[in-house]
Amino acid sequence: MGERLREVLHEEAARVGLEEITKRFGPVAAVDRVSLEIPAGKLVTLLGPSGCGKTTTLRMIAGLERPSSGRVFIGDEDVTPLPAANRSVTMVFQAYALFPHLSVFENIAYGLRVQRRPEDEIRRRVGEVLALVGLPGLEGRSPAHLSGGQQQRVALARALVMQPKVLLFDEPLSNLDAKLRKRVRADIRILQQELGITSVYVTHDQAEALAISDIVVVMNQGCIEQIGTPGDLYRRPASRFVADFIGEANLLPAAVEDGMVRVGSYRFHFRQSGITPGAATLMARPEAIRVGAAGDGLPGRIRSAFFMGTFADYIIETEVGEVSVADASSVDDMHAVGAPVRLQFAPSGLYLLPAGDPAA
Repeated sequence: MGERLREVLHEEAARVGLEEITKRFGPVAAVDRVSLEIPAGKLVTLLGPSGCGKTTTLRMIAGLERPSSGRVFIGDEDVTPLPAANRSVTMVFQAYALFPHLSVFENIAYGLRVQRRPEDEIRRRVGEVLALVGLPGLEGRSPAHLSGGQQQRVALARALVMQPKVLLFDEPLSNLDAKLRKRVRADIRILQQELGITSVYVTHDQAEALAISDIVVVMNQGCIEQIGTPGDLYRRPASRFVADFIGEANLLPAAVEDGMVRVGSYRFHFRQSGITPGAATLMARPEAIRVGAAGDGLPGRIRSAFFMGTFADYIIETEVGEVSVADASSVDDMHAVGAPVRLQFAPSGLYLLPAGDPAA
């Protein structure tokens, strides 16, 4: 059961196109001339802090908000003037929005009943989607008797049973605890890949975005800062804002000199295309820094040291400011607070940014 539904959802998957969309609330542009192409069958995450415009963008795709200007496409159809009910999109909401007085079956069947589908079709499609999300046998329960993860699966099933061209997620895991959130996000990603359904996912959680996305769109103040794969954004951020928002980053004043990078009194070999000699900002991921007691490196002193199981978490005072380090190599023999140390940088976790980046 569920194979027919998989085929239907895979065939229905459509691209989403945004052309110069703007949404104003009075004088404020919540979204400002955003253009974006979301390929069919991919999971694209809109990521950014509160107020960056990601949820407003999602709501314009859904038809819950009308753009002040610009156009929205589902497939090759301009759906900008169409209401939400006519767009073949469904949304999984942050708070699940399940009806407490209805059973699991009736919650999932609700949209089909609104469409006045035949009873035998409703039973078949609800049965298929329950099997798909791993909830067979629970159709008679009420939402109150389900775990948070099961409630999220019911909300997902209710969206999938409508056989949409595009599936939208509005911070769907924010009500779950950390361990359950990790498991459910894996379930969502696995199911999305199996179905090949176009999905647009909104979150402010960077780890969530990196874990589940084909493409991440980083937004800030109503605009797109950068679009790329999770690996591209983490390793090659386009700005200080992206570097600081995607994971943890040390942003250190540096200078590029004859194929060398200087940070404080420490000089080391590092090459990156497109960087010219002069002042720069070095992004150094905490896991790319090693702490030694002596030798070459940026001198510093341990301010704090915490055992984190698989790595030692340090804050180190240096001549260029505090540096955060996640050092797996010293976890079995940690440096003491107050100890003088030398820091060395692994090239795989470094990236140079222009010194005058306005997002500093």
